[in-house]
Amino acid sequence: MRGTVVHQIRDVLRMKPGDAFVLLDNSGYAYRAEIVTIDREALCGRVIEKWKLETEPRARLTLYQGLLKGQKFEWVLQKGTEIGIVAFVPVLAARCIVGSLEEVSAARMERWQKIVVEAAEQAGRAVLPPISTAMLFAHACEYAARGGLSLIPYEGEHSRGLREGLANIPKSKEINLFIGPEGGFTEEEIAVAREHNILPVSLGPRILRAETAGLAAASAILYELGDLG
Repeated sequence: MRGTVVHQIRDVLRMKPGDAFVLLDNSGYAYRAEIVTIDREALCGRVIEKWKLETEPRARLTLYQGLLKGQKFEWVLQKGTEIGIVAFVPVLAARCIVGSLEEVSAARMERWQKIVVEAAEQAGRAVLPPISTAMLFAHACEYAARGGLSLIPYEGEHSRGLREGLANIPKSKEINLFIGPEGGFTEEEIAVAREHNILPVSLGPRILRAETAGLAAASAILYELGDLG
């Protein structure tokens, strides 16, 4: 083992030969290992035990999140990973502060990946949620139309709640959840969503912030489908 993980084990956690730690392989298995040797460059260990983790949700919930300013998007990635979201798609919508897809740099994507890794480790996730390249809203709608149930919370929807929307869930329990940026989605975007069979739903009488709506809806969906509680 090499890289930043060695630094974390050696200099942050101050572990030494004979100490045990847990490794995740991003395929659903965990390994208890014991340190044999460790220096500044590398760690050598031996596997003591292997087992399959049962921490991944049965519902495969992908969050299509409108790009947010500052650290709000990072907060959504962190908490969404902890809750049980299985994938993230950054979406450039009409009311996003970010002006173009080019503003989502490789350095920003790398930071986002690091946030997801740390959150997954903390939550004991068996598989890391991937982060897609950022997409324009219309492209994201086309992407989601490939399969699963797609929902888009919208303050202008008054006849269909989140629970009613989930009544149409397929056996695969694959769900695409669209959440707008600050200011929400435009009426034109909701029309495009409808054209791609993305169902507008209400999250209740209160208006939620963009960084709150996705996490609240995701928690409600996972609870309703038996993955929380």
